Amino acid sequence: MIRTLQNAGPTLKIVLGALLVIICASMAITLIPGGIGSSLGIGAPPAGVLATVGDQTVTVSEVQREARAMIRQQMPRGGAQASMLLPYFASQAAQQLIDEKALVAEAQRMGLRVSDEELRDELQHGELGPTLFPDGKFIGQEAYEDFAQRNDLTVPQFEALEKDFILVRKLRALVASSAFVGEPEVRDEFERRNTKVKFEYAVITQADILKELHPTDAELKAYYDRNKATYNNSIPEKRQIKYVVIDSAKITAATPVTDQDLQTYYDQHRDEYRVPEQVKVSHILIKTPLPTPGQKEDEKAIADARAKAEDVLKQVQAGGDFAKLAEKYSDDPGSAKQGGELGWIGRGRTVPEFEKAAFSLAKGQTSDLVKSSYGFHIIRVEDKQEAHLKTLAEVKSEIEEKVKQQKAARATEAAANALLSQARTDGLDAAAAAKGQTAVTTEFFSRADNLPGLGSNPQFMDAVFNESEKAPPDVAQIPQGYVVFQLLAIKPPATPTFEEIRSRVESQFKNERASFLLHQKTQELSDRAKAAHDLKKAAQELGASVKTSDLVAPDGQVPDIGSMASASAIFSLKPGDISGPITAGSNGVVAQLLEKQPPTDQEFAEKKDGIRQSLLEAKQNDLFGLFVSNLRKDMENSHQLKINEQEMKNLTHPAAQEEGS
Repeated sequence: MIRTLQNAGPTLKIVLGALLVIICASMAITLIPGGIGSSLGIGAPPAGVLATVGDQTVTVSEVQREARAMIRQQMPRGGAQASMLLPYFASQAAQQLIDEKALVAEAQRMGLRVSDEELRDELQHGELGPTLFPDGKFIGQEAYEDFAQRNDLTVPQFEALEKDFILVRKLRALVASSAFVGEPEVRDEFERRNTKVKFEYAVITQADILKELHPTDAELKAYYDRNKATYNNSIPEKRQIKYVVIDSAKITAATPVTDQDLQTYYDQHRDEYRVPEQVKVSHILIKTPLPTPGQKEDEKAIADARAKAEDVLKQVQAGGDFAKLAEKYSDDPGSAKQGGELGWIGRGRTVPEFEKAAFSLAKGQTSDLVKSSYGFHIIRVEDKQEAHLKTLAEVKSEIEEKVKQQKAARATEAAANALLSQARTDGLDAAAAAKGQTAVTTEFFSRADNLPGLGSNPQFMDAVFNESEKAPPDVAQIPQGYVVFQLLAIKPPATPTFEEIRSRVESQFKNERASFLLHQKTQELSDRAKAAHDLKKAAQELGASVKTSDLVAPDGQVPDIGSMASASAIFSLKPGDISGPITAGSNGVVAQLLEKQPPTDQEFAEKKDGIRQSLLEAKQNDLFGLFVSNLRKDMENSHQLKINEQEMKNLTHPAAQEEGS
């Protein structure tokens, strides 16, 4: 049980924001004519505020924080590409935040609300349930706060976001409730998905056409000249450096940890090793109904719950197996499966009535009925632990590793700084030799290349390629430790000559020409086959092979065609009909239908409910998408939604990439 989960919502915005995006899946949220920048309205928001939505604001810092969270989620390795994409993600984050606030504002205007009980239920049984309630047990307040903090949120901010998520879900359910799917629609979709066809098909391959292409140098040179703009600066910038790696693993292995180090760390972090008073409890919960706002409690339902709880309590007091009784009767599904076990809890983690009873019982004791907002509890204390301070001996192994890592990190940084200082005075070769190392001098390399001892390291490449010419030695941090390096030379981007990329030009020319000839030849095959009403004869004349498929459904696969999604036109043919040209990857196909097999009524009976549901969900998404689009337009027209166009331009311009980071 968690206590009434504080009040509560931005990087977990990437979690909750993603859930809101899922809810709004298939919606055209950005359908507003002229785009987001067209909705300035009267009196643009002030500097630092991207938009106002009613009485809410979307700040520039919120958008930047969300955009960086999106990048971390989708590109965890980061690097130059991630930085370059920041303006794009900022645009997406801005749209998402504005849409969320518009939806929440509309839900509130319509009188929709979210109670603390609904929030508790969502956290335990919703998308985040496995994280916050693994095996049905709450992770504890400290871990809960850490979870929110890891996502750049306080607990109140996180819970406010969760309530917004529930609110939008309610709004969506209300808007989408009018969606309806009739029996004819279900039948048509069933037929489309389950009709099978068998056909002959002639195949022309691009690979065969390529074999016949032998372009002359003149043709290739003309192609190069026509497309020269595409080759401009296609040879990337390259750089040459000299570098020395300061390996943190070697320094860590040689770093000693003394008893005094351990004692000092322990003394400085005593509060981390204080164990609060805790009880290990199990319980059986008999729920009572929540009162409807404005209505009295259901006294009969409460009396019935009490009677049931008293009966279970009698069984416990008569020596009944507590765990089995919990599995049988408890209305707390998470703990019931564990025989009622909730594990260790500290003060402030549960509702007051539960806490008071649990901490007043002795080890092995079982409570009488305890009434809380959830219902009636029967609580058993399995174990108790008084508040105490763990001794150094108890935490020595845990501390030793931390101290070793901290000392090694400081020693590694100091070694890198010492090497850098000497390199700037005596040169990198002499500084490395003085430390018993040898500086590595590279050939010219691009950002995409790997360097000896460093592998693929985008962060280090950023440092090297951002270094100015003739700069003194510099240092960069890498996962292995540090690199002290010096930029030796730069080769700027270059446009290759025809001779340098002749093979590339030839490959591009042949692929482009083969693609054109493939379409042309497939069209000719179709025309000939239709004229003679004989696919085999036309295929023989053009040197194409003819094959026969098995009976195949729209989601099936056929050799040389692949997914039938690329050949869906075949399903619209009548037996004997010949198709037009079909592009199937790098093959051209013409088909003649042999047989069409409709699905049976029995199959329809088995599948119609699933099809009806998928069609209904699609209609619900369409309805909600239209609702959101109209909501945005209405809020813009009434000036409830105002956009700061200058801040939007700043955010989505490449020069804004590093702002606010």
